[in-house]
Amino acid sequence: MADGTAGGTARGTARGRVVAVTGAGRGLGRAHALAFAAEGAKVVVNDLDVDREGEPGAGGGAAARVVAEIRASGGEAVAHGGDIATAQGAASLVDCALDAFGRLDTLVNNAGFLRDRMLVNLAEEDWDAVVRVHLKGHFLPLKHAAAYWRAEAKAGRRIAARVVNTSSGAGLAGSVGQGCYSAAKAGVLGLTLVAAAEMGRYGVQVNAIAPAARTRMTEEVFARTMAAPEEGKFDAMAPENVSPLVVWLGSDASAGVTGRVFEAEGGRITVMEGWRPGPTADRGARWTPAEAGEAATGLLAAARPPHPVYGAEAAP
Repeated sequence: MADGTAGGTARGTARGRVVAVTGAGRGLGRAHALAFAAEGAKVVVNDLDVDREGEPGAGGGAAARVVAEIRASGGEAVAHGGDIATAQGAASLVDCALDAFGRLDTLVNNAGFLRDRMLVNLAEEDWDAVVRVHLKGHFLPLKHAAAYWRAEAKAGRRIAARVVNTSSGAGLAGSVGQGCYSAAKAGVLGLTLVAAAEMGRYGVQVNAIAPAARTRMTEEVFARTMAAPEEGKFDAMAPENVSPLVVWLGSDASAGVTGRVFEAEGGRITVMEGWRPGPTADRGARWTPAEAGEAATGLLAAARPPHPVYGAEAAP
């Protein structure tokens, strides 16, 4: 980080906020943690130190290295090595922020890994592991942070809390060979909408991003797309491109923005508009199967085609 940024002296979008980022030892999470620190936040850097399929032995010390980077540039950070897909680990993440910095203002749910398999080759344990880290690993930190914020609000303290969840294009449109990942990331979107609706009364805003960037999870699966460009050209797949939006969503500056989903890739930000009603037909009575089929066929002819599933072969 450039001189004068980690401690928020030159910029301060997140000045004074305490931010917890899960899966922050590498990739997008690391980029988010550094970006928040550069904007004046105090950061809890969570990482369990596993490989891209969630197995132990990724080298160790990832969270501590990010903390050292932040501190070396004048920022404040602490490491947290708990498993946030367990109740104890998620609760301890919140406790870590409170013990180190006295509060928690922003939660960025980012931790995850892949076990890519076609459906017929996808083992139940692989399904469970991926859904656990992505979906349960969002739910539990969110639950414990929300409980803290609700208690603070009921105690009469002003809350301007922010949650940024991490979905994916796979969660929005599906991705061949990533059935468990796509399902988990679609679940993150539903969780985001419900949490935004439930927690707004307590001063908590909840949004989600669907980022595209070069990480351990993508650089092999989408090697050509994720390849770094020639020197001097804009690196559209650098994870640091996603972090400015995350910092803004995690700051006071995003007041009033909740229950929304954003795609972020390179220099592009897109508001996703989700499932909305398309063509409809209502006969005011029960259809027969033949009538329902005829009506559905007509509606499909008038509807926009769906977004193609990533990796799917084009129709002949």
